[in-house]
Amino acid sequence: MKYCTIWSILLSCTSYAFGDWHGFRGTNGNGFADLEIPPNLSMTAPGSWKTELPGRGLSSPIVVEDLVFITASSGPQQKNLHIIACNAESGKLVWEKIFRATGRTICHDKTCVAASTMISDGQIVIAQFSSNDVFCLDLKGNLIWLRGLTFDYPNIANGLGMSSSPVLANGVLIAQVENDADSFTFGLNVKNGTTLWKKNRPRGANWTSPVVLNNDSMILVGLQSKAGISFIEPSSGESVWNYLDGAATIPSSTIVRDNSVVVPSNGLTALQIPAAGKEPIQIWRNNKLAPGTGSPAISGDKLFVINRANVLTSALTASGEIKWRLRLKGPISASPITTQNLLFVFSEEGVGQVVDISKEEGEIIQEIDLQDTILCTPAATKGALFLRSDHFLWKLSS
Repeated sequence: MKYCTIWSILLSCTSYAFGDWHGFRGTNGNGFADLEIPPNLSMTAPGSWKTELPGRGLSSPIVVEDLVFITASSGPQQKNLHIIACNAESGKLVWEKIFRATGRTICHDKTCVAASTMISDGQIVIAQFSSNDVFCLDLKGNLIWLRGLTFDYPNIANGLGMSSSPVLANGVLIAQVENDADSFTFGLNVKNGTTLWKKNRPRGANWTSPVVLNNDSMILVGLQSKAGISFIEPSSGESVWNYLDGAATIPSSTIVRDNSVVVPSNGLTALQIPAAGKEPIQIWRNNKLAPGTGSPAISGDKLFVINRANVLTSALTASGEIKWRLRLKGPISASPITTQNLLFVFSEEGVGQVVDISKEEGEIIQEIDLQDTILCTPAATKGALFLRSDHFLWKLSS
């Protein structure tokens, strides 16, 4: 096992600051922002800005205190790996670190090496790239450790590129590197990057991301694959319970809500979280709720899913009953995010759409055209949205 330890830090459970957005689809990984965001977002508002990025990326921004973090990849073969921190108020560059990829950088033209969204616990940030290079830094940009996973496992790659976003649970970084050859998920020690465990996973290209289940003093991590979803104990990687009726792999991911999980399986399937030693119970299944590329989002007692025809559907989380449908401008690859009353999503062509979800029928009430390719999910904090397009990092406020 080859790894580099630059600095060790003792990490404890951190209470997330209000409004921070610490990972893919938010700190809780379900697309819900428990704050107010105005619908009349504008590129020209006093608090709005855009900052040019040094390379391509599909990764979503994350927000920790007054910093916005993003990754990018550049160079003829995308071997330059960028981790960037910008001031959330001004958009000015605070620091940038550039590393050299150690693994494969072959990707489909639509994606790139900087496809995975970063993760933070409020004290550190961790970036995983399609080359299966993983970097842990503090908020000032000091490198704590790095891992080049393909040094040890040279076949953990696929010809289209990897995009699974890592999660943190109980001081363990869970990194999925699932593919057609050597297919694994790793549990890495957050203090120094060493491998705590390595779990064999179903062979098959997989672009979904893990989810964290934190319920009734129980913390588990869900690993989704073509076989279904397996919830594991993060410190050991041991399986606690499984659902084995298949699931999506491109790349719509599971959401956790209260005592249930909603899995992109046979449309959408809601499962009751079982007691220890028990199997999950299916609450409902609706094959008319199949998501496209993006993951579902929740708001209150409703869930929202966008299908391959760019139709937004609202359904009840308790029963899966469809309440309304609304056609959006597409194509859409990004996952939507929600507040109590609004849903935000961006098309691949850069058109942002704000949907009022508070009434009996959904209604598009605002559009904003950034005129640049957008494939990522926005981050939300302090009355604004942060997102990245092909060329820029944006802050949109009112």
